[in-house]
Amino acid sequence: MNTLLITLGFSLAVQAVFFVFAAGFRTDKVTDLSYSLTFILLASFLLWQSGGAGAAPWGLAAMVIAWGVRLAWYLVYRVLQMGRDARFDGIRERFSSFAKFWFFQGVAVWAIMLPVTLWFAAPGRWSWMKTVGAAVWLAGLVIETIADLQKFRHKSRPGGGASWIETGLWRYSRHPNYFGELACWWGVFVFVAGDLGWWIWLGLMGPVVITLVLLFATGIPQLEQSAERKFGSQPGYQAYRRRTGLLVPWPPRRP
Repeated sequence: MNTLLITLGFSLAVQAVFFVFAAGFRTDKVTDLSYSLTFILLASFLLWQSGGAGAAPWGLAAMVIAWGVRLAWYLVYRVLQMGRDARFDGIRERFSSFAKFWFFQGVAVWAIMLPVTLWFAAPGRWSWMKTVGAAVWLAGLVIETIADLQKFRHKSRPGGGASWIETGLWRYSRHPNYFGELACWWGVFVFVAGDLGWWIWLGLMGPVVITLVLLFATGIPQLEQSAERKFGSQPGYQAYRRRTGLLVPWPPRRP
């Protein structure tokens, strides 16, 4: 329980440091950096606190850190290229709304990291479930990386921002990057689940929280609404929506 409180305080403290800078300059260029960096710092802290004995602790920490480094590089590079993040229009200018975002971001990181935090309190040895979990995580990371790269290249082309992407992985899912992200965190949960005992129900909150956030909060709903505003009047986009699943990559439906 002490570790849970420590990691919650740690996560909120990181957000507070970055919030001071972001609010002072009214910028959103460090929001994604602080999000990713908190995962990296928490995983590093938990590995150090556990003593890091054996392959399993190093493997789990490496999974979280690799995911965080990839996300940080991509999101920070993207926002620097765009100059701003449209998600924060009307929010970064209001101190209280901006502060709420940073607070809930800190809580969200802590909640997503729950299975990792609980596992490091009593690390287990490598097992077949850890191999399965690591494989699911790796598949998710590859899918997420490829999908983000394909979308970034599409938007970087002349006129790319004025059209939707329906090639590559995006032919099989309207949000393959989010499918990959969810696979990463469900893979992490599978990795640790066999060692959590009765704590498994609290650890389950981690993948459930990120699933709910992406499906019903700041992930897919915002992007779907944005795409509908931009492309909703175009018959080609509506046809793409009808034949392409929302999340899980699957062959397109026949017209």
